[in-house]
Amino acid sequence: MITPAPRVPSQIRVMDTNDIGQVSDIEQRSYEFPWGHRVFRDCLLTGYHCIVLERTDTVAGYSILSVAAGEAHILNLCVDPRYRQLGYGEKLLDDILRRAALAEVKEIFLEVRPSNRKAIGLYRKKGFRQIADRPSYYRAYEGREDAAVFSKRIKKF
Repeated sequence: MITPAPRVPSQIRVMDTNDIGQVSDIEQRSYEFPWGHRVFRDCLLTGYHCIVLERTDTVAGYSILSVAAGEAHILNLCVDPRYRQLGYGEKLLDDILRRAALAEVKEIFLEVRPSNRKAIGLYRKKGFRQIADRPSYYRAYEGREDAAVFSKRIKKF
């Protein structure tokens, strides 16, 4: 059982190449089929909105957002298992939504495993609605798992 960490001040900032090690470590601890260092580096090089949430000098979570042609796609949003249940996922999602609005995005999309009930709860809380399923989207130990596709219309600031 993971003991919740005490609440300490956190800040959100742009990810840089020095963060990739910590981000990749969180990814490895969080997912059965994690992204590798190269994927995070490529996201930075591509110019995606790559963000970290930092507590003291430790990366506690991160998000990756792609923006193009009036739409945005949340590619990854993850909080270190040691720091879950502290509101950091919501804080990262709020930051994503703010960035999307500032980029004049009209709609934002994401895929999530239907088994990820906590993430789905957060997305619904923030006004996302399920619009489709993508069959066999995610790798799984036995075959593939579908993805639930969610979207949200973005209001201008």
